[in-house]
Order: sequence, then structure tokens, then C-alpha cells
Amino acid sequence: MSKVATHRRSNLWRTSVFGALAALSIATAKAEPAQIILPGNNIFPESVTSTADGTLYVGSFAAGGVFRVPQGASHADVWIKPGAFGTRSLLGVHADEKSQTLWVCSNDLSAIGLPGPSKVPGAWLKGFDLKTGVGKISARFPGKKNFCNDIVVGNDGSIYVTNSWQPQILKLNSATQKLEVWDSDPLFNPPAKGVGLDGIAFSADGDLYVDTFNEAKLFHIEVKNGKPGVVSQASPSQPLGLADALRPLGGDAFLMIEDVGKLDRVTFDGNEATIETLKDGLNGPTSVTLRGNTAWVSEGQLQHLSDKDGPKPILPFRLVPVTIPKP
Repeated sequence: MSKVATHRRSNLWRTSVFGALAALSIATAKAEPAQIILPGNNIFPESVTSTADGTLYVGSFAAGGVFRVPQGASHADVWIKPGAFGTRSLLGVHADEKSQTLWVCSNDLSAIGLPGPSKVPGAWLKGFDLKTGVGKISARFPGKKNFCNDIVVGNDGSIYVTNSWQPQILKLNSATQKLEVWDSDPLFNPPAKGVGLDGIAFSADGDLYVDTFNEAKLFHIEVKNGKPGVVSQASPSQPLGLADALRPLGGDAFLMIEDVGKLDRVTFDGNEATIETLKDGLNGPTSVTLRGNTAWVSEGQLQHLSDKDGPKPILPFRLVPVTIPKP
């Protein structure tokens, strides 16, 4: 075959492949529903995560349990029943495909008027089989007054969780299956009345970033050989309100929720954080996960739980899509 023919064949192959990929991208975009409905009047979704096949998983703050949403579906179905495997109110959910585990944060919030299902006291990190939904790992937070909030998995498979009522990031000991304090710093101290550490995510270079909820602060933690190093506070380019979930976008960029109604892109550069609001006017957003170039945001409306005499939540509870523009 001549070089010209080979070149033409190569170009035809590339055109065919890129055309197919483009068609797939368009089909995926078209397959995204306008919203995803969560059934029930007492769901108050708190966290959402996703897997490579496009499946979404949503935890319920008030009722407990986990919903599952296949790619393209516009309605969620109960996958893990409320109270299963000793769970109560659920916050962080994280799909770990390498270990085939859905990690969830379970908390006894009866002290703040949210009994949730079951009567298991304390704060727990729970692991469920990602295929079957069967519970397989249960690790209780050590000490008293704990609040398991959000979860991240490191490149080496290590599991880290934030403690919102203590200035702590905990790590699951893979040998003992027990949680141990990995890092504690006075900068993480929660307010006297409120929630401290919340969202947690790794950057591409392996450093860790966290935010705090009520005081809406951002922190960078240097990580060397799996151990925490210097903790520094980052200055945001604009004021933040009720900072929540952090999800990696690549490099030093992340998606972040502000419970005042915003989805942001946060880009760190040293101790500076550039905030770009991608969507405002969301109804009590609590978490976000990325599926393709679409961010799915859970509208938890948790404000209605603390103001029971005020307006009722807008039903049905839902996830809403936000297209993420290129930086």
C-alpha cells in the first residue's frame, strides 16, 4: 500500500473514531434529564456521588438510606434501605470503584432533633458493597461528640473522613478497620455553635484540601509520604457562605457548594483561591458530583429542618444538572 493510501486510511480512521466519539458525547448530553426526582417527603438529600458508568448515589440526611440513579434515569430508587447495617442519618457518600465500596457517613443526630432510623449511637464510617449494597465495613469514630461529614479516597486506596464537631481528619486503618486521627489542627476548630470541617478532596499532586461549613474557610494540607504536613489557610477571591462539598476537577481546581445557593469552581494557587460561581439560585444545595461535563447538585433544603415553623421544603426533592464550562 502506498504512503498516500496509508495516510488517507489513517485520516479516515481518525475521522470515523472522532466522529463516533462526538456522536457519543452528543448522545450522552441529550440523555441527561432536566432533573432527577427523589421520592418521599422527608428525604432532605445531603450528599451525592457517581461511578464511571454514570450511576448516581444519594444519601438521605433525615430519613436515612441511599438512592441509586442509573445513567439517563429521571427518578431515583431506594437502593440501601433506611437503617440498614446500623445506619442513621447519612451525610457523605463516596463511590470507591477500586475497592468496589460505597462509603457513607452515618450519624446519630437525635441531639439536634433528627432521630433518623435505627438506634445506633455515635458517628460511623460505613462501607457497602458497590454491586450488592450489602454492608461489609463498620468503623466508629473514637471519643465523644463526633460528626462524620465527608469522605475522600487517596491514590493508595486510603480512606479519609472529616469530623465536623472536632478539628480532626481521620483515616481508616486498613489492617484494623478502625478510624484513627490522621491530622488535627487548631485552624480546624469548629465554632461554638455550628459545624466545622466539611468537604475534603485531593488535588492532582496529592495534597489535600478541606473547607469548613459555618465559617466558610478553605485550607491546604501538604501531604508527604502519606503524612500530613503544613496546614495553610487560603484566601478566597470573593466572600463565601456555608462552604460544603469539594470535588476534584483536575489539577488544583475543584467544584464546591455554597449552601447559600451556589455552585462554584475553585482554583487554588498557593494560598490564593479563585472563586468562579457557575450557578446561583440553587435551593439549599448540599453536594455535587461530576458526570461527563455535567455537575449534578443535590438540593437538600436543610434550612427547613432547623426552622420547622417556617416555610416547608419545595417537593419533590431533586438533583439538578449544571453544565460545567471549560476554564
